[in-house]
Amino acid sequence: MAGLDPVVYRDAMSRYAGHVQIVTTEHEGIRRGVTITAACSVSDSPPTVLACLNNSNPSNEVLFESGHFALNSLGAHHQDIANAFAGFAKLTSEERFALAEWQVLATGSPVLADAIVAFDCVVTDQKVTNTHTVLFGEVKAVHFGAREPSLIYLDRGYHTL
Repeated sequence: MAGLDPVVYRDAMSRYAGHVQIVTTEHEGIRRGVTITAACSVSDSPPTVLACLNNSNPSNEVLFESGHFALNSLGAHHQDIANAFAGFAKLTSEERFALAEWQVLATGSPVLADAIVAFDCVVTDQKVTNTHTVLFGEVKAVHFGAREPSLIYLDRGYHTL
């Protein structure tokens, strides 16, 4: 049986709505953040989330090595920062982080000060699956921002909910 064409799969997934998030960490003085939609809750006991990161970007190594990360859920007003952390503006890591205010909770990972909600996590497991690594993180602290419309990615564009 032949596998599904990757283009067909990407077209199908473009119809799958995802909350836009920035995964961040800091390790040995290096800060890294990347925009993703592949993240979700795994369990509430212990509280655990997962985030999927592309292995082809060598800058993501710091996320795999740090042992902790923050999952920052973006609001409608964060479209510019989502684009910056997605790499569209070709900004350096320092320039990306300079676009917003950040704080630190339990693990040392940068937490977006005005995120809708942010989960500060310790990595409990990592699974490499073809092109991506799935980070499982036990939530050690939560930051609640204002209740505002969330930034959603659907049909290859931003929407709010």
